[in-house]
Amino acid sequence: MSDPWWRGAAIYQLYIRSFADSGGDGIGDLAGMRARLGYLRDIGADAVWVNPWYVSPMVDGGYDVADYRDIDPVFGTLADAEDYIREAHRHRLRVIVDMVPNHCSSSHPWFRAALAAGPGSAERARFIFRPGKGTNGELPPNDWVSGFGGPAWTRVTEVDSRPGEWYLHLFAAEQPDFNWENPEVRSEFHDILRFWLDRDVDGFRVDAADTLVKDPALPDMADLPAGAPSPQRGQAASHEVFRGWRRILAAYPGDRVLIGEIWLDLHDRAAYHAPDELHTSFSFDLIRHPWSAPAMRQVIDATLKSATTTGAPPTWLLGNHDVTRVVTRYGRGDTRLVPDVQAADIPTDHALGTRRARAAALLTLALPGSVCIYQGDELGLWEVENIPADRLQDPVWEASGHADRGRDGCRVPMPWSGAAAPFGFSPDGAAAEPWLPQPAAWRDLTVAAQDSDPASTLSLYRDALRIRAEAGLGGGPMTWLQTERGALAFSRPGGLACAVNLSGHPEKLTALARHREVLLASAPLEGSPDDGRLLPPDTAVWLRTV
Repeated sequence: MSDPWWRGAAIYQLYIRSFADSGGDGIGDLAGMRARLGYLRDIGADAVWVNPWYVSPMVDGGYDVADYRDIDPVFGTLADAEDYIREAHRHRLRVIVDMVPNHCSSSHPWFRAALAAGPGSAERARFIFRPGKGTNGELPPNDWVSGFGGPAWTRVTEVDSRPGEWYLHLFAAEQPDFNWENPEVRSEFHDILRFWLDRDVDGFRVDAADTLVKDPALPDMADLPAGAPSPQRGQAASHEVFRGWRRILAAYPGDRVLIGEIWLDLHDRAAYHAPDELHTSFSFDLIRHPWSAPAMRQVIDATLKSATTTGAPPTWLLGNHDVTRVVTRYGRGDTRLVPDVQAADIPTDHALGTRRARAAALLTLALPGSVCIYQGDELGLWEVENIPADRLQDPVWEASGHADRGRDGCRVPMPWSGAAAPFGFSPDGAAAEPWLPQPAAWRDLTVAAQDSDPASTLSLYRDALRIRAEAGLGGGPMTWLQTERGALAFSRPGGLACAVNLSGHPEKLTALARHREVLLASAPLEGSPDDGRLLPPDTAVWLRTV
């Protein structure tokens, strides 16, 4: 019996607003996605994860959901989504949709009903409403801060026009948190899952999976002892939520999958990987560690050890729609994902970042487990750090009082072809510009510009995904090979090895791994076969060892 597909899949993350615009309004849509299915098939993806496509006011790019059972008109219709799923399956692509269970939109019918019903009502019990502190309830119920900046509580005006209760929102004020202790909330999401499973989606990426249940005491952060667990995430009661979800998926054929977005450390994240909870979660650890051989090895070892213990395979990734593009991160002196720092204030070497990003791609694609590729990373796109302030749309910009420019820089629309914007993202003669401006320099990074260039980043990804599939690299063990401290090398089943030079000087290839053939390299090797090939700094190579 073969392993479920998701244990070693190559998943392509598709940010719908920025993938392909068919209608000329400057916003990506379902018709544009459908027209590009062949592209995803041809690069070697096994599945596509689509960011939220639901009805939404788009305060937070669709993560503020007003109707979980319909498609926002800016993207198309429910029938369009059903057609997309069917056609993706004809291309042998699985479809994973984003599920957003921590919060909804303030325009969701349930929240509007909660505002109208008043304190103590069954409608308000679906959310987390509390009276305020202070003489007249004028202070928030506790000192929690929103992940986007500012307080995590907003006070409502009651139907009699008086200031009333406060509601919790761990993100934007327009994203009220559900009360997951409420059985109505649990039942509603069971029905939502079935709605999409009945339309044959292959799984769900679970947004903010660790934040659903909060400590019911809602303690002040300032009162917590040092090292105390967060009252906002990782609560024990959340595990029963996912046990219920897992039972629903198990009732459907075809190995449906639950992939969690969990920004906890590896030990706490593993708690969600019980055999009856989430199938896997994203391994963010490579994003958070520097470009260093010891750091990379430590992350890989710890992640694979956890996978052995829990039985849940890792899902490796180098970027997504919430973090600075990998080319930009790896082009900096500090190559970690550094929060709360203005990206534009950090010098970036795009050439160095591209070199390292290409090497990192070969590293992650050679590891056992599944891998998620964020759209545009296969083109070597960098973070757009000079978007004019009046074009920024991420709510982080306003919520932080313009202290943080937010995540728009990694969400700029894809460049497909042509020498000038919109680079084939929108049809020729489109009425509107792309919703975020594209850099003129991206003319050299379009799909068309890279398509026939064997040295391009797009070709590197295509070749690597092909070899990965042929060799079955998503499954099986890996074994570290003896190397110098600044390099990593490991063997995989089937006679393949991966070597990565993270040092500042060339490494002799034969000293990293005995081999008979170079299959793929992220940059040209130095030297000659007669004199001994050298692996340059910031370069990775796949080798045939038998």
